[in-house]
Amino acid sequence: MSVNEIEIAVQKLPKDELEALWRWMEEYMADAWDRRIEEDIAAGRLDKAGQKADADFEAGRQLLKR
Repeated sequence: MSVNEIEIAVQKLPKDELEALWRWMEEYMADAWDRRIEEDIAAGRLDKAGQKADADFEAGRQLLKR
């Protein structure tokens, strides 16, 4: 099925089914984000950022100023 076919099918959905699809899509994307972060952590791609954050915290530096 192509993206165009999916777009046409979505446009034909009744409101309640469109809302259910929206909720499913939000959960699907959140899970995909979580998997990506977990993969990045496992691969060590966030190590440097984590070390910098730890050093900043230990030095009393804040990343966000209020």
